[in-house]
Amino acid sequence: MPPEPQTPPPQPEAATAAAAHRSEAKPRWTERLHGLGPVIGLVLLCIAGTLLNGDFATVDNAMNVLTRTAFIGIIAVGMCFVIISGGIDLSVGSMAALIAGSVIMFINWAGPASGSPLMAVMMGAVLAVVLGALFGLAHGLLITKGRIEPFIVTLGTLGIFRAYLTYFADGGALTLDNELSDLYAPVYYASLAGIPVPVWVFVLVAIVGGVILNRTAYGRYVQAIGSNEQVARYAAVDVDRVKILTYVLLGVCVGIATLLYVPRLGSASPTTGLLWELEAIAAVIVGGTALKGGAGSITGTVVGAVLLSVISNILNLTSIISVYLNAAVQGFVIIIVAFLQRGRR
Repeated sequence: MPPEPQTPPPQPEAATAAAAHRSEAKPRWTERLHGLGPVIGLVLLCIAGTLLNGDFATVDNAMNVLTRTAFIGIIAVGMCFVIISGGIDLSVGSMAALIAGSVIMFINWAGPASGSPLMAVMMGAVLAVVLGALFGLAHGLLITKGRIEPFIVTLGTLGIFRAYLTYFADGGALTLDNELSDLYAPVYYASLAGIPVPVWVFVLVAIVGGVILNRTAYGRYVQAIGSNEQVARYAAVDVDRVKILTYVLLGVCVGIATLLYVPRLGSASPTTGLLWELEAIAAVIVGGTALKGGAGSITGTVVGAVLLSVISNILNLTSIISVYLNAAVQGFVIIIVAFLQRGRR
């Protein structure tokens, strides 16, 4: 009898390709849903806030929320780069406090000394950015050249920065002179086209940050280092230089946020910037940036910062829980999001 025809064995290449397609399709959809999570959460929060208090859905309240978001949001843009690169910075709140105190002392001295209060205020604004860059440079050098973990470096400077501010203020507060304070006030209180100046600056910083992260070689290097630092080194990436620039960038963002914040109260005290590091890190993580580094977006960070401000605003407008629990809510959010990110890379 002739042999029965046999079914040809399955092609291993085809099976492998099909399996790869299925394995890639699932993460792609998962990433899309993960990216939409913060936006969906923000929309749901806005709906809940409107239902709980009619004053929530007003233009004035929206501008108030965005203005208060601007400071943390600007810092969060810089923090996004640091976390994507696999680092962390716990000192940004204390850094902002020391920068604020230094700027106030400088302006109070430069105003009478130069005979031009306006020039003193302008130089003070420049000083804020320069100090932020220098502090960031110090962090970057200690982490890369000193081979110290970012957590340890920034934990140490967290105490150093705030201690020096307390020393300069003699345990009290540093306050801008009245004339200089009035001259500086428009930086925070003025509006362009009905939108407060800090919001415009926040938008500009976010746009520039997004372009740098997604459209430049430096941005690609930051993501590559966060994904696998050793592979990045093998690919001829100057890892130390990129890390230093990343911390300098965060320092500049802290300086910009501080120069906008100083005219709000016209003073700096040992409590200035308290827990800003928690809020900035929470905004980045809630926005979808992976705690392990290697993946993240500026858009998500902006949404995360606004989302946290909306939570705080709702707590202020309602009596669901005490406003004193704002930091607790942010802490719970970080832990929950970190738990959900366990399987992410």
